[in-house]
Amino acid sequence: MSTAIAFDTLAYAKRLKAAGVPESQAEVHAEAMAELVEDRLATKLDIENVRRDMKEMELRLVIRLGGMQAATVAIVAALVKLL
Repeated sequence: MSTAIAFDTLAYAKRLKAAGVPESQAEVHAEAMAELVEDRLATKLDIENVRRDMKEMELRLVIRLGGMQAATVAIVAALVKLL
């Protein structure tokens, strides 16, 4: 992902320890959770990039559709002249 999301592994591990989870398990769980948060969650920048890409794709599709419509009109006009 583009930017890191802040995740306090120390505070998370402390909360797990306070709930009765052994220290070694709490630390491993906190590290795994931090990786999950950093790797799987989209940031605002990621979402903006997707929106930009979608707008660019929409523009390309509109241009392509306009070209197909113009070609269709030209073909129909040519067929009308032939008939």
